[in-house]
This record gives sequence, C-alpha cells and structure tokens, in this order.
Amino acid sequence: MVRMQEVFKAIADPTRRKVLKLLQGGSKSAGELAEAFDITKGSLSHHFNILKAADLVRCERRGQQIVYSLNTTVFEDVAAVLLDLFKVDKRKGGQS
Repeated sequence: MVRMQEVFKAIADPTRRKVLKLLQGGSKSAGELAEAFDITKGSLSHHFNILKAADLVRCERRGQQIVYSLNTTVFEDVAAVLLDLFKVDKRKGGQS
C-alpha cells in the first residue's frame, strides 16, 4: 500500500498531472517537457523524481537526453484499487 500512497502524493500536484498528461502522447525528453512549463529546471527535476519514486514514469538516457515515458502498469493497479474502494455491493442495495 506504500506504493499507492506515493502514487496519490504524486498525482496530487497539478504540475505532475500535467507532466503525465503530456506523456500520454508518447515519450518525451526532459527538454521537451520543460518547454511546457514556466518553472526552473531544478523544480521540474524535483517533480520528475517524485513521479519516478511513485513508478508512474520511466526514464532512460538516450545519448545526451533523458527520455520519460508513462508506466501504464501502475495506472492499471491504481484503477483496480479505486474500483475496489468504490464498488457497489448490490446485495446490500448500496455501497459496500
């Protein structure tokens, strides 16, 4: 469950949600992502580190660039947890 806490912490911030949204279109370099924000590279690096700690993004070095991509497996895990949390128990006529 610690992993879920890291995920929820990561997606609580609007900057990190924007990074995830940008990565929905495919892998992007740190420089490409930085162009979408008006914050320092240090601040953006901090956001990347939180996303990596939650395992929401993967990064790999390609020459001089660091390229980020979504880790969709974690999103599937989060969706399953949320569905289980809010499932309706039809036998009880409402929420479980």
